[in-house]
Amino acid sequence: MRLNKFLSNAGVASRRKCDELILEKKIQVNGKVVSELGTTINEKKDKITFEGREIKLPTSFVYIKLNKPKGYACTASDEKGRKTIYELVKCDERLFSVGRLDYDTEGLIILTNDGDFANKIMHPKFEIEKEYQVTIEGEIKESELAVMRKGVVVDGEKMPPARVKFLDAKNGATRLSVVIHEGQNRQVRRMFEAIGKTIKLLKRVRIGEVKLGGLSRGDYKDLSIDELNSLVRAK
Repeated sequence: MRLNKFLSNAGVASRRKCDELILEKKIQVNGKVVSELGTTINEKKDKITFEGREIKLPTSFVYIKLNKPKGYACTASDEKGRKTIYELVKCDERLFSVGRLDYDTEGLIILTNDGDFANKIMHPKFEIEKEYQVTIEGEIKESELAVMRKGVVVDGEKMPPARVKFLDAKNGATRLSVVIHEGQNRQVRRMFEAIGKTIKLLKRVRIGEVKLGGLSRGDYKDLSIDELNSLVRAK
């Protein structure tokens, strides 16, 4: 098995991030530092260590949905000392998130120790929908909605089109539903910034057929069999 795949399947990080860890000489195989991409290992015999801890493949898989509150980072340890989503979940397994939400965004995020599953779910070619509820200051024109539906141009680059639907307007704010596929870095925020709108609240409410539902902020629960199967079918 390739070393990066082993590390990803063991829940260390995404394969791309694991490649970076290898290049940074942070991985050891049988006591020796490995720095070459494409290194293969015997996952049944070789001893792999990262940050002084032996890495092993999980014997059972965990799939959790969490309602991430605003003010939590989606990293195992934050260099700025901020709270992380892993402080909210009690689990003996080494978990990582399937995609991320930025610090000021709340809502649905999936945590697992199944690296192969996570890599496939995150791959753009599967086009799994992500739905957000966005509350902005003031009103929005139909012409501005049309721009986002066609694809906003940010720094000379056209972003992927989004499905945008008006939900309601009250107390000087407008609430919208935004559905995207690719999930580029800060895509939803950048879309609204590009048309001069200020976001008051950004919350992800759905990934594929998995919905946030009535899960309270900071709470989590195992994915149901139906929810898990819906993501597997989407692959």
